[in-house]
Amino acid sequence: MKREKWEEQIKWGLTAFLVLAAAVAVYLLSTNLKTIQAGLSTLLMILRPIIYGAVMAYLMAPVYDWAAGAVRKRLSLLSSAERAQTGKPSDKGIAERLRKRADRMEGIARLTGTLAALLLLITVSTGLVSMVIPELLKSVTNLINTFPSTAGNFYDSASQALSGYPEVQTTLENLYEELYSFVSGFMSNTLLPNIRNIVGSLSSGILSMVKWLMNLLLGLIVMVYLLNMKEKLVGQFRKLLFAFFPQHMAEAVVSELKYIDRMFGGFIVGKIVDSVIIGFLTFFVLSVMKMPYVMLVSVVVGATNVIPFFGPFIGAIPSFVLIFLASPMQGLYFLIVILVIQQLDGNVIGPKILGNSTGVSSFWVLFSILLFGGLFGFVGMIIAVPTWAVLMNLLRRYVNRRLREKRLPEDAAAYQEL
Repeated sequence: MKREKWEEQIKWGLTAFLVLAAAVAVYLLSTNLKTIQAGLSTLLMILRPIIYGAVMAYLMAPVYDWAAGAVRKRLSLLSSAERAQTGKPSDKGIAERLRKRADRMEGIARLTGTLAALLLLITVSTGLVSMVIPELLKSVTNLINTFPSTAGNFYDSASQALSGYPEVQTTLENLYEELYSFVSGFMSNTLLPNIRNIVGSLSSGILSMVKWLMNLLLGLIVMVYLLNMKEKLVGQFRKLLFAFFPQHMAEAVVSELKYIDRMFGGFIVGKIVDSVIIGFLTFFVLSVMKMPYVMLVSVVVGATNVIPFFGPFIGAIPSFVLIFLASPMQGLYFLIVILVIQQLDGNVIGPKILGNSTGVSSFWVLFSILLFGGLFGFVGMIIAVPTWAVLMNLLRRYVNRRLREKRLPEDAAAYQEL
């Protein structure tokens, strides 16, 4: 009796200690929030090459597995043919030679997978940079050179069209004069006096670009290591899980991580493929219609298409403005073209590639993008849908388990009429 009472007191004491420790931890976090944020920012900056490498390794893993698997299959067929000719090994020496040959074959397969991943990544990155940067410089230069004449022509056309409406024409003239005064004032009062600061900002930007390139190079090295060590790293992680947690809990964690990998991998890779198709389709249609800034607009439309729901608007609006300034009529044609392409993507191309991979309704897609975009910016908008799908799956499984324990129906329709 005394022992049971003593054990109960220990449990209450331990509970009180944990509650007190949690309260102290919350207090320390709230009072040192800026310090913690600064520390986390510094840590993320230090680990940036690791993060880059992990992201690239995750995206390139299918390419690595495909290339390495193809080489393994080919070498395995050759090895099987040789063994069929020589017969079964009868001594340890032959068995050892076969083992060493198998190790060499595995090394060749892994090397091929690594080279395939690197080649694809470098080719795509170099191709995009070589296409986009010159086109961007050309577009900006052309826009600056033609802006005065384009603005004048637009003003003359608008004045002529509104000649029968003197009040509207007067308003347009006032707006044009205010805009011209603003641009002139900005050039003379802001841009020229601060040219030194602008040059300093450019120097700082170049330095940041050099640091980013160094982190990217280190990230490529990390990617190579992770691709060739992923099976071993996964095995070590599972070993730790089963060592420190009960077996049923470890198995549940492994199962959930597989679901997360399937959800993120299927959605992100599928969305990238879908965006590449949309970019090429936009390039083809705009080239046929002989619109300006074809390469730049196609890359912008394809890149922003990775973002669900808002991506088409983010890419279409600046592209429309750019084309409209060069030719108002072609700008209107562009809006029609991009509307047709997005309808084709939403109803044909996207469902064919992605299917219903996440199982998230349109409302929750919008909600998750707004939430994660507000919290984590551009990256948050990309990962919002699969992350929300994982969270909803966890909540759904927990709720259904509680309902089964209470012997209640799991179908939501059973509760709509209550």
